[in-house]
Amino acid sequence: MQRVLAIVLTLLLIGCSTAPKSRYSQTHDSIPSRLPTSAELVEPIPKVEVPSRQGNRTYSLFGQTYNILPDARGFTDEGMASWYGEKFHGHLTSNGEIYDMYAMSAAHKTLPLPTYVRVTNLANQRSVVVRVNDRGPFHDNRIIDLSYVAAYKLGMLATGTSRVRIEALHPEAENQQLAVTTPLEAVNQAQFYVQVVAGSDRNRLTQEAEKLAQIYQVPATTQAKNGLHAVMLGPFAEPQTDKLLNQLRADGYTDVFRVPVSP
Repeated sequence: MQRVLAIVLTLLLIGCSTAPKSRYSQTHDSIPSRLPTSAELVEPIPKVEVPSRQGNRTYSLFGQTYNILPDARGFTDEGMASWYGEKFHGHLTSNGEIYDMYAMSAAHKTLPLPTYVRVTNLANQRSVVVRVNDRGPFHDNRIIDLSYVAAYKLGMLATGTSRVRIEALHPEAENQQLAVTTPLEAVNQAQFYVQVVAGSDRNRLTQEAEKLAQIYQVPATTQAKNGLHAVMLGPFAEPQTDKLLNQLRADGYTDVFRVPVSP
């Protein structure tokens, strides 16, 4: 994924002609060493925010000038999405915030900063609400760059890119439902974990948890239990627990069962 350094962009926006060569310790981007937690999978709810002063100026890059949209209302688009992770974590975004790869955020070339958008992966119909707070991606064939956690939830980490539909959201009542997490991944009012398997080989079970997290796009961990280690998915509300149990059993995991969340 090609991205322009946020500090370079900021300097360009204020008319400077020189910029530091690099401010990142990594040459290439990489996937984080851990999976998102259930709390990190919660999506933001659109709200009214003051527009960013430094992130909403017309700018020129690679011989092209980008004019910021004055209003995102009614904005929709379809095209390729990419994601960015470890290399950029902890560095400045184009509106002066700190990029957090575990936050539901994104980069767009011309949407006002910030703007809330719903992104739908057209390959699997999974969707996520993100807050646009950065500029990019500067590839002709890509329309949005997603944070690691957003890409994880959309199921596009393995492919790196995916064709998506993006829709700008606003804090009116009719849009509030759009900001609710998808049914299988909802974590509000979490009551149960789903235990898939248990054993003594922690390394093998950790690998199994990582595999299940990728397949079902849910939080997965290993937890100590009665001297063994158990692969646990969740936590979830009761309806989502039932749905996941049925799905797992249909996929051949016949010994799965629910475990109440400890008070």
